[in-house]
Amino acid sequence: MGVEQGFSAQAARGNLRVLHVIKCLGYGGAERLLVDMVAARDERRFRYEVAYVLRDQDALVEAVRARGTAVHCLGARHNGDVRWMLALRRLLVEGRFDVVHFHLPYAAALGQLVVASLPRAVRPRIVYTEHSLWDRSKLVNRVLLRSSMGRQERLVAVSEASFEALPRPLQRRATIVVHGVDLTRSDLLLTRRREQQALVRSELGVRDEDHLFMTIANLRPEKGYDVLLRAARLLADRSIPIHIAAIGRGPLREELLARHRELALGDRFQFLGQRDDVLALLAGADAFVLPSLHEGLPVALMEATSVGLPIVASNVGGIPQVLVDGIDALLVPPEDAHRLAWAMEKLASDPLLRERLGSRAKARSSMFDIAEASRTLGDIYVEVART
Repeated sequence: MGVEQGFSAQAARGNLRVLHVIKCLGYGGAERLLVDMVAARDERRFRYEVAYVLRDQDALVEAVRARGTAVHCLGARHNGDVRWMLALRRLLVEGRFDVVHFHLPYAAALGQLVVASLPRAVRPRIVYTEHSLWDRSKLVNRVLLRSSMGRQERLVAVSEASFEALPRPLQRRATIVVHGVDLTRSDLLLTRRREQQALVRSELGVRDEDHLFMTIANLRPEKGYDVLLRAARLLADRSIPIHIAAIGRGPLREELLARHRELALGDRFQFLGQRDDVLALLAGADAFVLPSLHEGLPVALMEATSVGLPIVASNVGGIPQVLVDGIDALLVPPEDAHRLAWAMEKLASDPLLRERLGSRAKARSSMFDIAEASRTLGDIYVEVART
């Protein structure tokens, strides 16, 4: 029997070639998901490779390579440097991939045009993952992304909220795949949690009487850092013993540091910058806080549940779809510093509540298993490759 048109000989033998394309490989949520996703692949069925656009955003390159996956830098110096499209075209022609999986709007909007320019004989099928909310991305990206989509392209939404935000015609070809994290790494950290807590508190200079809240989010407007800073000031005014540590980098760094000084928060609130030991830091914290203004389903939240941290978060996007307020976490309205401070104080003052919510968070983490998400995506790849 011959190989179906558009379905390579390698794919027919069960070794599907998949290229993941993403804007950068820095410490963002989608990027960290990608690292774990390629590591969790079924090597008997798939051969994955990864390509990234911005050459200077390469912090996670070695993490991908360490899992046995080839990585290709497409060489762009900035967003306006579109010569990366030519590099992607060469890679697709030479690689003879069966599926190309785009992540995030920028890479997908322009990358889809590259795929469309290829001769039909070497044109891969396309999958696109919407990691956030469609209506929150830049209008130009949405217009270009929608206009460059092929009729057979498949979409993946990382949460029910991400799915619901898609235009109705796109929902008809979208699948919800709740992504996840490597739970085995979290479980290993939990076997030495007291030691980890001592190490983290010592490194950050946290006083014995302080409750350490950790947040993980790049320094961008949608992450609600101004709300968290105002909440920290309210807690300080009430002499609540809370220490906040923030992991992330981004364009608001100088503005937020200035706001931190204006609010005279001192060492009660620390910006730790970019870190490559996020999970270890979380395992050493007492609680997790995420004041985002909008979200799909944040990786940081999954990581916090995996190490059993009690959680305070905004009730936005996919968060209230996976965590129930008062049962699994304390959820508050976005942009409400007073409610955020109230929830953090409530958690800090009630050890039984911390224990209960931490246990519930750990129980909920079972739904964020990267291995299960990887199997589901693998089935999608096989399905689209056969069309």
